[in-house]
Amino acid sequence: MPRYNYIGKTLQGEPRSGTLEAKNQHQLARILRIEGCILISAESGEAKKEKRKFTILIPSLGWISLTEKIMFARNLRVMIAAGVPLPRGLEILASQSKKEKFKKILLNIREEVIKGKAFSDALGKYVNVFSELFISMVKVGEETGTMEEVLRVVVKQMEKEHEIKSKIKGAMVYPIVILLAMISIGILMLILVVPKLSQVFTDMGVELPMTTKLVIAFGGFLAKFWYTLPLMVIFLIVLFRLILKTKIGKLVFDTFILKIPIFSPIIKKTNSAHTIRTLSSLIAAGVPIVRSLEIVSNSLSNVNYKKAISQAAEKVRKGDKLAEVLKGHENIYPSLIIQMIEVGEETGETSNILEKLADFFEEEVTNATKNLSAVIEPVLMLIIGAAVGFFAISMIQPIYSMLEVIE
Repeated sequence: MPRYNYIGKTLQGEPRSGTLEAKNQHQLARILRIEGCILISAESGEAKKEKRKFTILIPSLGWISLTEKIMFARNLRVMIAAGVPLPRGLEILASQSKKEKFKKILLNIREEVIKGKAFSDALGKYVNVFSELFISMVKVGEETGTMEEVLRVVVKQMEKEHEIKSKIKGAMVYPIVILLAMISIGILMLILVVPKLSQVFTDMGVELPMTTKLVIAFGGFLAKFWYTLPLMVIFLIVLFRLILKTKIGKLVFDTFILKIPIFSPIIKKTNSAHTIRTLSSLIAAGVPIVRSLEIVSNSLSNVNYKKAISQAAEKVRKGDKLAEVLKGHENIYPSLIIQMIEVGEETGETSNILEKLADFFEEEVTNATKNLSAVIEPVLMLIIGAAVGFFAISMIQPIYSMLEVIE
């Protein structure tokens, strides 16, 4: 059932907005009418996805970095602690933003707040910028009057997320540089060397093996149509992104990367750390466990983890314990997490235990990424050796045939 972001007015003429599940806009209007509200406009999550299709293909057009959002949350917390009114704080932060898009968003949110809309509802119009976790935590802060403390938790959460992403990206720089260098050298060899050798083989009338014919054909194509290479790369990147946007493509890819020996432990530890860190923050803020699990599920990128937590939310809603539910997903969540959640449920200290456990798994991710380059290096050497060997055999084999003919 789709979720609608709606704007309406109460019978007293007061503005109202929020998110509700409904089959269509007619049913949404009926639900709101029962609650004493008149629907003015509504937009489904599917409609927002359609609007963001072009942004999916060229993400930089609508992308606001995590660093900028961290700075926003951190500075907003300081201003609230200092007693600065929210609209004034948003205005100051908008003027400090270096990105024009983010500046416009903050000014729009400010206008909504001035009109009387709740801060969390105003943030909810920009779900492609502010995560559901961020919006939900702000809502909790508004309801409990603990906005400063909530923003502190949110900042810590985002800083941990940024730290893990930075470490993983840093560990991947060396392998990517080596691969790009290898591919570049290979392309230059195919464009500059292979056509010349091909001409020699043709003049000598040597019978070429199938591997040599394939290398020569590919080299000849690149020599004639080298200018199509950037277009081919762009096409493959766009095609890959489109495949990942399909349910089957995303499921296959997410399952595949969990099977790769080198990357699987890091992916599992990263998703585990994100799950328990986010869940700990939400529970500490007073969000109900079922709603917390739903938010965690929506914040996870891997389909397998998203599905596991979504199923857990449904079973916990029916009365099951979280630890018991997660025992069916020990292939992706380590048994240590399940055991510690079980202890937390028995002692009522779930949030504190999960926070300490998140620190442990984040340290595990740090240690794993430190050794990633050392683990990948021999694998890269094998790949490079295999590529060079294939190229050498394909080119040298006809030369031996030529020497036999000369003898």
